[in-house]
Amino acid sequence: MSGFSSICACVEGLFLVFERRSSPLLPQPQFVHRLARSGLFAAVIIVVSLLVGMAGYHWFEHRPWIDAFADAAMILSGMGPLRPLETYGGKIFAGLYALYSGLALIGVAGVIFAPALHRFLHRFHLDEESRKRE
Repeated sequence: MSGFSSICACVEGLFLVFERRSSPLLPQPQFVHRLARSGLFAAVIIVVSLLVGMAGYHWFEHRPWIDAFADAAMILSGMGPLRPLETYGGKIFAGLYALYSGLALIGVAGVIFAPALHRFLHRFHLDEESRKRE
């Protein structure tokens, strides 16, 4: 049973990046590090998404890399492609990429704002608990 509990603790350590409700507020330097780590993770998601979009436009629509970059960046930012799509494969790819991009935008916003929102709520709960003790 100890092997299973150590696996659970390892998985919890990977995904539980915020302190628990009973823990004290994270010191400012560690919080800034957490913000930077979240920003870096969000940047990786954006860069990988952009590269996938560039590859799709390059292969399906036979666009030069710079045009593929512009179209992928426009779709990823929610603006839409610059030029009309010409192939069926390109249209299917662009539709799927646009759906993914909308979800990626929400996910990246969550990754970026989660540390600040968690700190706000954690501070609120700590203040609430200190008032209960008084």
